[in-house]
Amino acid sequence: MTKEFPVIETRRLILREVTVDDANDMFAYLSDKAVVKPMGLDPFQTVKDVWDEIGWYKSIFEEGTGMRWGITPKDSGKVIGSCGFLNMRTKHYRAEVGYELSRDHWGKGIANEALKAVIRYGYQHFLLERIEALIEPMNLPSQKLVEKLGFRREGLLRHYEFTCGKFDDLYMYSIIKEDVDF
Repeated sequence: MTKEFPVIETRRLILREVTVDDANDMFAYLSDKAVVKPMGLDPFQTVKDVWDEIGWYKSIFEEGTGMRWGITPKDSGKVIGSCGFLNMRTKHYRAEVGYELSRDHWGKGIANEALKAVIRYGYQHFLLERIEALIEPMNLPSQKLVEKLGFRREGLLRHYEFTCGKFDDLYMYSIIKEDVDF
């Protein structure tokens, strides 16, 4: 029996499962270096690269190690980004949150709205106690976003990931259930 993927609705957005039908919309932002560089990725070169990403979303959902929603404005239904959990450790009641958004939609509060809804979902449905965000030191907009939502910077993880041929330092941010007031 397959689990049904949950849909989250906010004031302006529908967060839903992405499918291969969304690949072209996703390619538009995943091929943009400004969008994927903070994720430690090279820009996607083909729609097939997006199919692999969609396959990863599907696998983490089926394995119970994460869940990634496509961010779609109610007025278009077009996928303009994604947000969700990875590295979920239910035994320890924690998960990492990640997100990206098409550059055309930066600065409009969309990432804030989606991230807030996903965090709320994690606390209510997965009974998480702790949600982490790993953010590159140069990614100031992402740091401001999570801090606005109540995340606290806990420290610098030196050479934490090897991506795009180099070692990356990452700030560890976290929010625990009692910190949330939304």
